[in-house]
Amino acid sequence: MNINLDHYQKFLRGKICVDKRRGFDVDPADIHPILKPHQRDSVVWAIRGGRRALFQAFGLGKSIQQIEILRQIHAAKGGKHLIVCPLGVKQEFHRDARMVDVEFKFIRRDSEVDGDGFYITNYESIRDGKLDPNQFLAVSLDEAGCLRSYGSKTFQTFLELFNNPYRFVATATPSPNRFKELIHYAGFLGIMDTGQALTRFFQRDSQKANNLTLYPHKEREFWLWVASWALFLQKPGDLGYSDEGYELPPLKVFYHEIEGYDPGTRWDRRSGQGILFPDSSMSLQDAATEKRNTMDARVAKAREIVEADPESHYLLWHDIEDERRAIKKAIPEAVEVYGAQKLEIREERVIDFSDGKFKYLATKPVLSGSGCNFQRFCHKAIFVGIGFKFHDFIQSIHRIYRFLQTEECEIHILYAQTEREILKVLKAKWKNHERMVNKMSEIIRKYGLGHAAMGDELTRAIGVERLESRGNRYWYANNDNVPEMERMDENSVHLSITSIPFANHYEYTPNYADMGHTEDNDHFWAQMDFGTPNVLRVLKPGRILAVHVKDRILFGNVTGKGAPTVSPFHAEAISHYTRHGFDYCGLITVVTDVVRENNQTYRLGWSENAKDGTKMGVGSPEFVLLFRKPQTDRTKGYADEPVKHPKGEYTRARWQIDAHQFWRDPGDRLPTVEEMGEMTPDVLHDVFKKYSLSSVYDFEHHVKIGEALDAKGKLPTKFMCLAPASHHPDVWTDIPKMQTLNSEQSRRRLQQHVCPLQFLVVDRLIDRYSQPGEVVFDFFGGLGTVPYRAVKKGRIGWGIELNPQSYFDALRYLEAAEREFDMPTLFDFIQETEAA
Repeated sequence: MNINLDHYQKFLRGKICVDKRRGFDVDPADIHPILKPHQRDSVVWAIRGGRRALFQAFGLGKSIQQIEILRQIHAAKGGKHLIVCPLGVKQEFHRDARMVDVEFKFIRRDSEVDGDGFYITNYESIRDGKLDPNQFLAVSLDEAGCLRSYGSKTFQTFLELFNNPYRFVATATPSPNRFKELIHYAGFLGIMDTGQALTRFFQRDSQKANNLTLYPHKEREFWLWVASWALFLQKPGDLGYSDEGYELPPLKVFYHEIEGYDPGTRWDRRSGQGILFPDSSMSLQDAATEKRNTMDARVAKAREIVEADPESHYLLWHDIEDERRAIKKAIPEAVEVYGAQKLEIREERVIDFSDGKFKYLATKPVLSGSGCNFQRFCHKAIFVGIGFKFHDFIQSIHRIYRFLQTEECEIHILYAQTEREILKVLKAKWKNHERMVNKMSEIIRKYGLGHAAMGDELTRAIGVERLESRGNRYWYANNDNVPEMERMDENSVHLSITSIPFANHYEYTPNYADMGHTEDNDHFWAQMDFGTPNVLRVLKPGRILAVHVKDRILFGNVTGKGAPTVSPFHAEAISHYTRHGFDYCGLITVVTDVVRENNQTYRLGWSENAKDGTKMGVGSPEFVLLFRKPQTDRTKGYADEPVKHPKGEYTRARWQIDAHQFWRDPGDRLPTVEEMGEMTPDVLHDVFKKYSLSSVYDFEHHVKIGEALDAKGKLPTKFMCLAPASHHPDVWTDIPKMQTLNSEQSRRRLQQHVCPLQFLVVDRLIDRYSQPGEVVFDFFGGLGTVPYRAVKKGRIGWGIELNPQSYFDALRYLEAAEREFDMPTLFDFIQETEAA
């Protein structure tokens, strides 16, 4: 039954996530000679990968590179090829395409496609379903970040529309402040499933969905992974070429705070009281109101700047239509570009400003902030207002501050006194952007465009320096549990309780041995196959393995099913353990709070239920699966070493209540709806639970109580205070979710475990399936909850944990539990005195 550890190490090495090639090799000599050396290398790298992102600084020639990539694929494979770009940018591609002898046809709908060749379209045509992108062999998205302007949902769903063999993305500013954007690009390119990438690199907030934090210990791995499929190029020197002609002139940024504040016009919408002093902490609605209140003052300042510098050309960036009209009134010679104009008029005005035919262009970042090149005649810009969208802001700056700009650039940022906090956030995002750019440039300079060196560095995360600690009542090891269980004696464990990783739902360490570091459920169970035979080996015959699991929620935008579904993970666990020789004995259901679950997943929303109740499933409970190692004598049902509960200690009455939990009605009446509506949520939770167990359940009465609370504004939105209790012995509705070692971790301000196991679950299993002095073992030890509770209950606690930090935290709890167990009590002293 011993595991082949060489095969296991090979399995772990196969988990290194440097992206695989899906393209073909191109001779660099075949690249069109008009491309510069850094552009040639980028094209060869992208075609070899087949699905790649060009995240390159403004002015490095992303347009010509995309065109050449499609030209080379067409020469080798034929077929139809498409570039998708923002409105108003197609003229840049037409101009560059002619330099490499390619003609693009602009299309808006399927009927305009007429055979093999090169096509160009805008994002709206695909977004609105007019053009099917999958009829093209290769597709390149230019400035895909502009999709964010349509809303995050559109951004995500748009990228899922493509299934082309060759896919590319080109943009200068993937947002470092929104990691999910990079993750969605990876999903579009087919590098890694979005959900898998999120769980691999990011720590989730257990209280709120989509609140992501990049694990500090995974930051370098994350950026190495990104660099395997995305080329962050800031200048030709990053690839070893000369930077001549690519040195940018100085950039000066001027911040103008606009006062123009009249307290008599400000009122708090919630309290109805006047505001004496401006408040920098505003909602989006308040910010929009503030923009309108300070608009005249900001436009007057813009006119002042322009009039003081009559020889210069200026870009006048604004966000709302009222600002545009005010700018036109204050600076009549300004030419406007706005959404209601015909596309042809907008494109003509953009081209004319780019060619220097007029001096002032008033437009929005969302319309002209991506893809347009204004650096030949313009080197100054005024942001007549500021907003929260960093991407639009930085893109707009680089319409003039880009390679081939010869003049010193000036950026004037006008903001209201009440927008100081918005400006602070904007500056912080700008700093994060520069930090990401520098980090990626360092990776490119170190590794070049090869993946082998990256893979070599990532392999260093395999393995762990083994540690162990022993006490009189515990043993705990810091190691991968697969090789560690190889060291353990056969039939040495009386009871095993564990909470296995929920496949790739969470990752707990930066180590490739981490079971959560897997691609999907099948990959997870394949790794579990290396360890489970030893779990069976070390457990005594006839004894229990209790496995805590929870089903996986699958989101419709990932599965393509539209609505959330559930992966029956507990059923897969049953199949896994029975396949390895365990007998399945049943499951215990631990009921969870559906309201808290919705706050974590957003899948059971009341608002969505109002639209279509068929989307709504039910809350996902936790399960404890009970398995038994076959006893030696299969003709009898008893374990080789039975767990005996003497009747004098474990009475018939206690057994009946444990087995059935039948509570008789004490005769008291159920409070009325009105009476319960007056109770506070914490009191109501306990009262409702008590009476739901002691009386016949009435669903309509249950609903009316909730409605009465809601009408009084007392129905909590963060947790469920009217959860129905259960009489069934295998449905546990009374598990305190907060009674875990995370409470102590929080008190000590230490790293909390992402999936802590509740004390009461462990305690009941220990009492039910072991006896004092026996060994209780957890091979996914975490913070040591199982051995900790085992020691507290007079057993011997064993555990294995891969994460060094969790290991050392667990030792503190185990040492404290052992000291407490061994500490003599007052009664011990009295007995010793009497004996003397």
